[in-house]
Amino acid sequence: MVQFSEEKLNKVKEIIARYPAGKQKSALIPVLHLAQEAFGGWLSAETMDYVATLLQLEPIEVYEVATFYSMFNLKPVGTYLFEVCQTGPCMVSGSDQIIDYIKNKLGIGVGETTADGLFTLKTVECLGACGYAPMMQLGKHYREHLTPAKVDEIISECRAKANAN
Repeated sequence: MVQFSEEKLNKVKEIIARYPAGKQKSALIPVLHLAQEAFGGWLSAETMDYVATLLQLEPIEVYEVATFYSMFNLKPVGTYLFEVCQTGPCMVSGSDQIIDYIKNKLGIGVGETTADGLFTLKTVECLGACGYAPMMQLGKHYREHLTPAKVDEIISECRAKANAN
C-alpha cells in the first residue's frame, strides 16, 4: 500500500493549510508533485487514489489533473527524463530533428525508456523558453539551443553521473 512517511504527511498538512477551509483541492498540484517525488518519479493509480483520500476528493478529480499536465508521469520513467518541447517556436528551430536524433541515439521512441532504465524521452508543450529553442527540460534544469553534439554531451554527462553513483 502506498503511504507517505510521517515527514511527507506533515508536508501535505502544511500545503493544505495554505488554502481556506474546504478548499483543499487547491493543494492538489503541489501534493501530486510531492507524491511523484516520493513514489519513484511517477503516479500510479494507487498513488492518485491515495492523494484523493488525503485531500477528500473523488479519484477522478485527481486523474483529471494528473493526465492533463505533462509534468506528471503516469508510468515509470528513467533516471533521466528528457522532456523536449515540441511547440511551434521549438519546431521551427529544429526540435523535430532533435527528437529524432534522441530516438535514434538511445534506440527508444517518445514515451519509452531505455532498457537500462537510464533515459526516458517525452515530448511536452511549451516550457516557456522559446528564445532558447530547441530546448528540453532535464530534471529542474533547461538545456537550450540543442544540437546533436549538445545532446551527445548531455547523454554522456548523465551516463557519467549514473556510473559515479
